[in-house]
Parts: sequence; structure tokens; C-alpha cells
Amino acid sequence: MHPRTAHRTADDEAVPHPDGAAGLGAELAAVVAAARRRAVRDRDRHTDTAHLLHALLEHDPEARAAVGDPQRLARVLGYLVQRSIGYGLRWQSSVEDSAAMPRVPAPAGPADAAGPAVGTGGPGKEAEGWSPAASAALTDARARARRRGAPRVGGTDLLAALAADPRSRAVEVLERAGIPARELSARIEAGADVRTDDGGAAR
Repeated sequence: MHPRTAHRTADDEAVPHPDGAAGLGAELAAVVAAARRRAVRDRDRHTDTAHLLHALLEHDPEARAAVGDPQRLARVLGYLVQRSIGYGLRWQSSVEDSAAMPRVPAPAGPADAAGPAVGTGGPGKEAEGWSPAASAALTDARARARRRGAPRVGGTDLLAALAADPRSRAVEVLERAGIPARELSARIEAGADVRTDDGGAAR
């Protein structure tokens, strides 16, 4: 059963971001918080794009629909839940790099106020911050929302941003699941362009 998402309103609380750009409403704030909790629970050094992808697909129905039919979605989630084995073990010994920006501290979100999730281990198990690729994806998602004139970042903005970075762990998972990441990002962007041309309001 997928968590229920809240309706976006003008009073949605924005999540602070190190580059000074606001725009993550309540729904995406929940995704950010869930990604942070997952990184802490898994005892990973950083919150990376795979954490963001996993949280996004759990919380956002539009992102799930963009990935494709239930079989494709199940394959992606299947790879994500296997993070503790195989390629996930390799990830633990490296930082998810991106040429876009250096690693920065994680933005404050609902999870930060609540503290680490239960069962995350002793002191020092808190994730250190965003990986460079995850930070770049959040910045790109904001830029995509601005380009289509939306007041806040949508789930598909973040999904397209995650899929657009060929060096990201999110792309590695998508490709392993048989979903061409570049095509996914382009398809989402094309859909956003159509909505903009038709004068439709971004949700």
C-alpha cells in the first residue's frame, strides 16, 4: 500500500536549500525526509540519488506512473530494496560523485526535527549530507519547475532530474531494471512542455 500524498496548497512549507532556492512543497518535503531516514537506517555515508528515487516512488503517484506499468515499477523497486547486497555494497565504499556541484550538508526537513529513525544504530550513524549527484538533482528539479512556471517542484521534476544524470546511482538502478533513463527524462520533459504550451497549470 502506497502512502497517501497530501494536496499541494499555497501554504505548503518550503524546504530550505543550501543554494538559497526554495520550492519544495509538503509532498516533496516528505520525499526528502524519507530519503534521509533511509540513508540513516541503511548506515550510508550520504543520502544519494538511489535513496531519493526509492522515496520518490514510494510517495509520489505521478512519478510511479511516469516510470511505466506495474511490472516495470516492481523491477525498479526490487533493485532498490536490494541495496544491502551486490552493487549496494560497492556504493558503501564510495561517494556518489557529480561534476555539477560539491557535496553539501543536507537541507533541514521534517525528518531532521524528529531525529533519526528508530533502529538506526548508535551515535555517528547519521548520514553526513547529500551526495554531489543528489544535491545536483535537487537543484535541477527546482530549475525544471521554474522553467515550466510551477510554484513548487513536482515529483516528475525530481524524477526527470534523477534520470538525467548518467553518473547517478538512480540511473544505474533504472537501467538495470530495463528503463532507459535518458528516454524517461526526455519523455517527462516533453510532457511538461506540452502542459506549458496548452496553458495548463502545474500541479
